[in-house]
Amino acid sequence: MAEITDKERTELLYTKLKQVREEVGKVVIGQEYMFNRLLLGLFTNGHILLEGVPGLAKTLMVNTLAKVLHLDFNRIQFTPDLLPADLIGTMIYNQAKSDFEVKKGPIFANLILADEVNRSPAKVQAALLESMQERQVTIGETTFKLDSPFLVLATQNPVDQEGTYPLPEAQMDRFMMKVHVDYLDKESELEVMRRMSNMNFRYEPKTILDKGDIALIRNEINKVNMSESLEKYIIELVFASRRPKEYGLNDEAEYIQYGASTRASINLNLASKFIAFSNQRDYVLPEDVKSVAYDVLNHRIILNYEAEADGVTTRQIIESILRKVTIGKV
Repeated sequence: MAEITDKERTELLYTKLKQVREEVGKVVIGQEYMFNRLLLGLFTNGHILLEGVPGLAKTLMVNTLAKVLHLDFNRIQFTPDLLPADLIGTMIYNQAKSDFEVKKGPIFANLILADEVNRSPAKVQAALLESMQERQVTIGETTFKLDSPFLVLATQNPVDQEGTYPLPEAQMDRFMMKVHVDYLDKESELEVMRRMSNMNFRYEPKTILDKGDIALIRNEINKVNMSESLEKYIIELVFASRRPKEYGLNDEAEYIQYGASTRASINLNLASKFIAFSNQRDYVLPEDVKSVAYDVLNHRIILNYEAEADGVTTRQIIESILRKVTIGKV
């Protein structure tokens, strides 16, 4: 059999991605925005933090995506009494062998749903942090590499709810994106109601991609071209959050306590390339950067108490930055 060309391979990957969307859509109604952000995180090696009310099919979405992509999936319910060992595993004594052996925890999977992550104390959050950043965990004196791909999808309760432990800025920064998940529209909710009220409804999604395909897609995304002017545009957006007065954002400067970190620049670059690839382009447009700017920046720009008192939101700050910083001025 003749070897396929690079163009044919890319077209095949596009076709498979379309099939992934269709297959997930047979199980999960609506929530296309969440689905697209999950794919973005998976194919750019970035973790996603979801914030929204319960009952929006987050678990179903991740579980279905894992099946379609032939990946291992674990859901971990974070609670105030959760221990680091419950997450990463521990050493147990084997009486038959008269020796200690490692019992691995649920973190050893490709897709992790960390449900209500801010209900766990700091020690558990720190254990999760190592796995997210280093793609490894340490049990006893042994360090274990996590399988690739490895994606943490965390859900967060509003921080004003009782029994929550706000995630520190250092851990928030490890998430590529913070995505707000909203309710379905009327038509989608009607379809969900009809489907779920049918107790005989069963559908087992088919496997479309595997780990090899995911590696190929990541390689294709890495080939997407970004012009130097767009690279500088990303840097200007991030610096505008740090030094707003230099960009004519005098009013906004009064509300910003901390600007975005260097990870914001990296993740804006990666996310923009995925958007371009998903639109079957091998080059990035300014619109690609703008389309991911809010989700990449909203948890990295920290506002002060004056902003809260005046009702100023991070979205408003980011919108002001996008208006002031234009590609033509870079």
